Amino acid sequence: MLESLNQSVASQLGLQFRTINSVRQLFADGATIPFIARYRKEATGGLDEVMLRRIEATFSQLEEVENRRSFIISTIEGQGKLTPELDKALKQAVDLNTLEDLYLPYKKKRKTRATIAKEKGLEPLADLLWNQDNSAPEVLARKFIGPEIKDVEEALAGAGDILAERIAELAWVRQVLRNDFQRYGTLISKMVNGKEKEGAKFSDYFASEEKINRSPSHRLLAIWRGENEGFLRTTISIDAERSLTPIKRRLIRNQNRYSGFLENIIDESYKRLIAPSLENETRNHFKEKADQIAIEIFADNLKQLLLAPPLGEKNVLGLDPGFRTGCKVVVLNAQGDLLHNTTIYPHPPQSESQKSLKTVADLCIKFNVQAIAVGNGTAGRETMDLLKGNSLPGHPEIFFVNESGASIYSASEVARDEFPDYDVTVRGAVSIGRRLMDPLAELVKIDPKSIGVGQYQHDVNQRLLQDSLDKTIASCVNMVGVNVNTASKHLLQHISGLGITLAQNIVDYRKENGAFKNRHELLNVSRLGEKAFEQCAGFLRIRNGKNTLDNTAVHPESYDIVRKMAKDLQCTVDQLIEDGALRKRIDLQRYVDEKTGLPTLKDILSELEKPGLDPRGKAKVFEFHPHAKTIDDLQIGMELPGLVTNNTKFGAFINIGVKQDGLVHISQMAGKSLHIEDQILVQVLDVDVPRKRINLKFIQKI
Repeated sequence: MLESLNQSVASQLGLQFRTINSVRQLFADGATIPFIARYRKEATGGLDEVMLRRIEATFSQLEEVENRRSFIISTIEGQGKLTPELDKALKQAVDLNTLEDLYLPYKKKRKTRATIAKEKGLEPLADLLWNQDNSAPEVLARKFIGPEIKDVEEALAGAGDILAERIAELAWVRQVLRNDFQRYGTLISKMVNGKEKEGAKFSDYFASEEKINRSPSHRLLAIWRGENEGFLRTTISIDAERSLTPIKRRLIRNQNRYSGFLENIIDESYKRLIAPSLENETRNHFKEKADQIAIEIFADNLKQLLLAPPLGEKNVLGLDPGFRTGCKVVVLNAQGDLLHNTTIYPHPPQSESQKSLKTVADLCIKFNVQAIAVGNGTAGRETMDLLKGNSLPGHPEIFFVNESGASIYSASEVARDEFPDYDVTVRGAVSIGRRLMDPLAELVKIDPKSIGVGQYQHDVNQRLLQDSLDKTIASCVNMVGVNVNTASKHLLQHISGLGITLAQNIVDYRKENGAFKNRHELLNVSRLGEKAFEQCAGFLRIRNGKNTLDNTAVHPESYDIVRKMAKDLQCTVDQLIEDGALRKRIDLQRYVDEKTGLPTLKDILSELEKPGLDPRGKAKVFEFHPHAKTIDDLQIGMELPGLVTNNTKFGAFINIGVKQDGLVHISQMAGKSLHIEDQILVQVLDVDVPRKRINLKFIQKI
């Protein structure tokens, strides 16, 4: 079975069998996808994480089908009803729908109209009617009148119930109609009476019809959200007469005395049994597709946010703006430790702008503040303008920071553990400051669904969403790597091969023994064995250690190769890293062996060229248009700088500093792909002040 599964996956994905076999073996050995993608390129032919996850998902789907097939065959065999023809059909089925269609007649049923009719002894009559012999239906039915059946009508009705269920359980009938529902089904949406005002945001769908296979994912999710909230009623329908005609033609032999009776039974079977089932199945089919698209968008947005350029290790003043309650101010050192906190009131109603500026200036001097992080929520723009309009000691750079999720973090158990003696307002300001220093390290502490970069994230399959987001976080953390001597347990737990327990054990080891001096010291951590070390070591960095390679993505298993390169060039490893001319003399082909190929050797050389370099780049200061502060300030044709805050299937939302994000519709993107936190220049196309809608056109990246 294993070889057959491997062959099926290879065929579906267009990959070589030996590649799939190698990947499957690596999975079986406990290797993680980030580890395989980075350190086992020879075994996989250089497959990236995206393809490795597709392989993993395809294996999972096929295994689900195989497990279900085995159960169904075993169940039917146990009933003594497994014919050679049915066995062959079940073994040839390639998807769950086909398997379930074939299994349907053999499933245990609750009491139905058909089972009641069978209990009354009407199944032989149903068989006679099904065979369409020469006797009239009424003549056949008279023979079944008795204590249980009072007249011909009741006999025919009961037999009809049996036949209706039999037709509904024919696999080919279900497949024909399933195809029609998915290809030609129309999604009809109507307003629930009396909900006009309350459900105004769904007014576009109060009376809409659209082929469901042409409806974009965001529209389907919006309609179903409207239905779930009680404002819309939806149905999926097909042209039943058109779809049932070929079925009737196949089930009814020419025109005979049974034609009218059987046509009515087929219509009844469709309306009562088949259509409701397939309508629900069709809804689920397209819901799954819409969910998948929404989840992919969310995961991609999250990846962009997690990989936003960090400021790095600098002294930062974090500021959570507010009007009436003031602006919460914290000062963090270069390691993100809280040094000081206070509150200033620069905005109405207190309007203590000069006093507030003096407080900030004093803090800049006292703590040598190198950068200021201002949250982009309420009063964020006003606070930015105030700070930038005045010269501060040391001229710290001032950054506008996306604070989505900071309030969630501040009230979380994680925040309470970190800052048990401070309230939520201080914790929120700390989160904003740390997010500037290292977005990835801070955002991993927050439930991704609270970050605000998704599309209908609360409407999609929550298990699949969480799984996708967890994998996205792990991918980003491992791509960047973490400093094992400063990383929190929340960051460490996403490293390949670790998890919650080992992450905590690493933190505990640091507290007891001080900083790690080299990667191999990780083997001293409780419960961190050789396998976990193999998986995690390459993603953990040790800065300023004795071995420079410990601050690179070169895996310890390859250190000997680097030492051999240095020895062959008669230099030290450090000299090899520092001298580009020496590296150019390396002939990689000399170091190829059965275990290490050119892909790994090229990666090693690349790491030697940029040891410890953060792949995310550096954070950049951003400034809004000075004369665009509210939606009323906007004029058609204005060109404004903006920050991308969210991507959807239909376009990107842009913060242009007027408290309401504008939309660059996909048709106005000039074919460009935008990322979260991109700084761009846009043009105002249209402004709808009452509805607070701003339509923008992308001009260029800044």
